[in-house]
Amino acid sequence: MVMKIERDQRRFRQIVRGRIRKNLRKYVTHGEMIGRKGRDLVSIPVPQLDVPHFRFGDNGAGGVGQGEGEEGQPLGKGGDQKSGQGPAGSDPGGGHLLEVDVSLEELAEILGEELELPRIEPRGNASIVQEKAKYNSIRQAGPESLRHFKRTYLRALRRQISTGVYEPKDPRVVPIKADKQYRSWNTVPHPQVNAAVIYMMDVSGSMTDEQKEIVRTEAFWIDTWLSSQYQGIETRYIIHDAVAKEVDEQTFYHTRESGGTRISSAYKACASLIEEQFPQSEWNLYCFQFSDGDNWGEDNEEAFRVLGERLLPVVNLFCYGQVESPYGSGEFLGHLQNRFGDEHEALVLSEIEDKDGIYESIKQFLGKGR
Repeated sequence: MVMKIERDQRRFRQIVRGRIRKNLRKYVTHGEMIGRKGRDLVSIPVPQLDVPHFRFGDNGAGGVGQGEGEEGQPLGKGGDQKSGQGPAGSDPGGGHLLEVDVSLEELAEILGEELELPRIEPRGNASIVQEKAKYNSIRQAGPESLRHFKRTYLRALRRQISTGVYEPKDPRVVPIKADKQYRSWNTVPHPQVNAAVIYMMDVSGSMTDEQKEIVRTEAFWIDTWLSSQYQGIETRYIIHDAVAKEVDEQTFYHTRESGGTRISSAYKACASLIEEQFPQSEWNLYCFQFSDGDNWGEDNEEAFRVLGERLLPVVNLFCYGQVESPYGSGEFLGHLQNRFGDEHEALVLSEIEDKDGIYESIKQFLGKGR
């Protein structure tokens, strides 16, 4: 019975995985899953899988294939089953969705398979693993400072009861040397965080809530993939208009400012953050910038200087995603292409017209396996 249950469960997981892969583009381009994200799981709505079964009808209701109607028309009590019309009924509806918990690790694996993303090869000595002592076992010998009093007491109690020397009226338990138990440790690898992701976004008035939702959805999938490639991830957020500053995640996605735009301010803040907290020799560095393409014209040269001298030489990837906005000029993408072209392998450019563009943008950003 247990083997049959396990076999059925594996089969169910295979069916769910197939449904997710089939509808992955839809899941990627809609951000509702982000709100369902738990610590290590995310709930994904998939079409409910019903087991076929017979249902008894009312006597005198007519035989199979009798009466008016077209081939393939669903039948039920009460004749016409047009949705939204008539009084409340008792028949089940169609198109139910079942929410299935999927681990972020499995979700990343599906994403990598469907987008054909190469595995990332960490560079240099950036994968840092330290040995750490973990108290996870018990031994018969050890220093008194590590004696496990509860286990020692229980062992002595069992010994006294089994030998008949325990007196319930005088319940004294005296451990002997053979009863003593001591905490012990094993040396286990303890990975340090070895990848840093820095998100930058223009929060001037031309970046609307719709554009920010696109950024938020794409960042969720980027984080999911990178977390599957590294043993730990540090994430930082920088917002800017004419001035840049580091903020938390909530502020990053829900702040809107007015005024001009200086992209160089974000590049300088990002470069300083890397130099102070994430030295290149110890970290794999990923920078993702999102903007509607607006920038003060005289600031372009300064932005290019910081990007070319302080960022591109030290990062694994620098990805610029331009989100189309009805208010933005959209010129910065072209300026970046003209200035750098294919000169730097670490620089990846993507144009995201709407939510449907998220899927291809992720593939462009992560397709190099850096």
